[in-house]
Amino acid sequence: MTGFGAERIAEFIEPLRVEPGRKVRLAEDFDPAFKAGVTKKRDGRELLRAGVDLLAEYQRRLAAENTRAVLLCLQALDAGGKDGTIRHVMSGVNPQGVKVSSFKVPSAEELDHDYLWRYSRRLPGRGEIGIFNRSHYEEVLVVRVHRENLDRQRLPRDAGDELWARRYREINDWERYLTGNGIAVVKVLLNLSKDEQRKRFLKRIDVPERNWKFSADDIRERRFWDDYQVAFSDMLSATSTPWAPWYVVPADRKWFARLCAGALLAHTLIQLDPRYPRVSDEARAELRAARAELEAEKPERP
Repeated sequence: MTGFGAERIAEFIEPLRVEPGRKVRLAEDFDPAFKAGVTKKRDGRELLRAGVDLLAEYQRRLAAENTRAVLLCLQALDAGGKDGTIRHVMSGVNPQGVKVSSFKVPSAEELDHDYLWRYSRRLPGRGEIGIFNRSHYEEVLVVRVHRENLDRQRLPRDAGDELWARRYREINDWERYLTGNGIAVVKVLLNLSKDEQRKRFLKRIDVPERNWKFSADDIRERRFWDDYQVAFSDMLSATSTPWAPWYVVPADRKWFARLCAGALLAHTLIQLDPRYPRVSDEARAELRAARAELEAEKPERP
């Protein structure tokens, strides 16, 4: 990756990382307009293209190795850019090796199980990259801001604020279980400013081709902005761990958010360093025999 190798990628993403154990105040600690020294959109696009090529190579190696998997969890408020990030970052990879799951309102069947059940069912298989468009963190974000959702989950009892501390522990333990079983967990919060969200909503209203993206629910949720900022801050503080740290990606510039997400995935795969399987001596002998047979079938020139 010209000009953006492994060391440069690690350096680039470090300011985005939430140090485990750190007390986070999202609005104060992370700037949604931060650009990490990449000042031109053109440069960002060129780096993203190079990153996509790198991802494609490492995805082939991950699939061939067929031992480990990667799970990318994307969280953001409405208009945060989750769909566009997925579309651009994964544009060059083999779709057979990528599994994207979106989580909306739980179904009746899902509500009949524990809150992590529906997420467990969508985990990537070995050799795959899985993407959660919204994730199990909805259970400490939306459910926390809208406490009425707890009634639908039919819990034995409401532990009040202790419920969220317990869920943070359970999620941390679950992610440690996943990483211990070969699934690398990459957690990305697309951090959008309130004013940028306002502009994107207006564009969805004013541009006919984007009207379908807008819902009145978006405005209702925007009224809970401050509540979500508190929920995000507590989530980042409690669940950024050494085995699955959070990364807060500045999302006011879509091109920069996509570059960051691509760099984070690339960094994860570089650290995993998947390898093509080594062929045994017996298999090599079979390959030589097959080659000889195919060469023998070559038609003679007239």
